[in-house]
Amino acid sequence: MKVHLKRVDDAFHMVGQGSSDSLTHIDASEKVGGNNAGNRPMELLLMGLGGCASIDVILILKKQKQTIEDFNVIISGERAKIEGTQMSPFTDINLHFEVKGDIDAKKAKKAIVMSMEKYCSATAQFQNSAKITHSFEIL
Repeated sequence: MKVHLKRVDDAFHMVGQGSSDSLTHIDASEKVGGNNAGNRPMELLLMGLGGCASIDVILILKKQKQTIEDFNVIISGERAKIEGTQMSPFTDINLHFEVKGDIDAKKAKKAIVMSMEKYCSATAQFQNSAKITHSFEIL
């Protein structure tokens, strides 16, 4: 896998591209000289985790013949500073899935657990450094 980042201003704004034609904007906050023209890198890590898990969950629910009318996942992460550095990695992450439609709650729970424990590579990436929890509700 390979991605490309290109700086587009004289500060921190970058545009990233992976294997698709889609572009992702990354920037720093105004507080450090950025222009708020994109998401922060740490936000993108959470989005990647949520996206990976969401693809799994949606695929599994579709295979289970569940009708999804709407789907959201809210990912929250707590960070802690490593003493003597500026690093603040995630220590706790929660994914809260909101699924609307003709959905059996037991099947939704099973799909989420399967993603978190068996399929999602992003979960595997974080599992040794952060506690990952999940919850869901049928809307």
